[in-house]
Amino acid sequence: MEKRNRRHEKRVKRLLVGAGLCATILSVSTYAWFIGMKTVNVTAFDVEIAAIDGLSLSLDGKNFGDTVTINESNYSDPGVKGTYLTNTNSWGGKGLIPMSTVGKIDTDSSRLIMYEKGSFTASPGGYRVMAARVKNTGAKEVDGYVAFDLFVKNLSGNAYYDTVDIKNEEGIYLTPQSVVKTGAAGQKTAGIENSVRVAFAQIGRVVATEENTSKIQGINCTGGDGVSSICTNRDATIWEPNDTKHVNNAIKWYEKSCLKRNAADITNPSSFSGTCGTVTDGTFVPTYAVSGEINYTDQVDVYDGTEYNGYTASVAMTATKGKLMKVPTFTDTMKNLEGTERPELFYLAPNSITKIRVYIWIEGQDVDNYDFASLGGQISLSFGFTKEQLYGEDINYDGDPELPSDVDKRPTLGE
Repeated sequence: MEKRNRRHEKRVKRLLVGAGLCATILSVSTYAWFIGMKTVNVTAFDVEIAAIDGLSLSLDGKNFGDTVTINESNYSDPGVKGTYLTNTNSWGGKGLIPMSTVGKIDTDSSRLIMYEKGSFTASPGGYRVMAARVKNTGAKEVDGYVAFDLFVKNLSGNAYYDTVDIKNEEGIYLTPQSVVKTGAAGQKTAGIENSVRVAFAQIGRVVATEENTSKIQGINCTGGDGVSSICTNRDATIWEPNDTKHVNNAIKWYEKSCLKRNAADITNPSSFSGTCGTVTDGTFVPTYAVSGEINYTDQVDVYDGTEYNGYTASVAMTATKGKLMKVPTFTDTMKNLEGTERPELFYLAPNSITKIRVYIWIEGQDVDNYDFASLGGQISLSFGFTKEQLYGEDINYDGDPELPSDVDKRPTLGE
């Protein structure tokens, strides 16, 4: 009985601790998706991630441990507590600028495909958007977002599967207490935190017994020589925090600037007439992200999409040049589902080392990204991973007299 209790206590602690990432992004000036060219400056912040249940972590593919910390000082600094010599990490440079992506990965460079402002101007019922691909296929990532490599060793199992298939992998869940917020408790915010995104791009993996550090660090989309490529057939998982939260000023901006669209000519006032779809605080609305380069002949409006201005000619089902796409994201709504309804964030193979490219950015196509969204306040970001799908409350667990009374409770957002 005592052995069972100790085992249960250890499991509960893993559930509650999970893995954490903490970030602070200082908003100092007027900011918007394509409307302005102001940036959101990045202050020094630490990313601390803790291992759980058979997982160990590394920033260099060599030194694995229960926790790793990456920050402005060590994100590109080789060493035991830093990254590796040939890393291509980025800490945002002078600040975060508007970006958009649907999670596709460039298999030649093993980087997330992202888009930034090409041109932006008011239309009769919204804003005409033009977008150019971010030139991040060179030796380093470019400025404007955070990107770094995380190596995850999973030792739960002796078998290693060369074939990349979720049917032979283990589900990883986002902890319910993962949160993105801004300012102090009770402080009124402008809503920029509702446009933050975090992507987990799995690049490839090797067997966990691999000792060739150069091979581990050099994992890319090409694969071969014992490396199983993941990014050739799997998009990045995008976490969308605060998916149902919309501040009143963002809603008013949208209601004032958006008109229903019924024709292709984006410059003609007669192409816009009527009321757009409703955006309500507490209700999820999708993001129609940029899925390919957009020029003026594509005539794309920032509010195009069924739920907004109703116009779908500029929307594609898959990533297409000149089109927007309703991007599938892992939302806070999904994260907070209970029991077996709670979905996996992503999957990892047993007995493996997986190279994951982590991206943090502001999604410009989010409806909450309006011109005054960054006035004041700080953004704080924390998240965690767990292999556990169920919490005590999910199974009506009646507690354990040898454990604190609160350890079996399902954590709530922000705890």
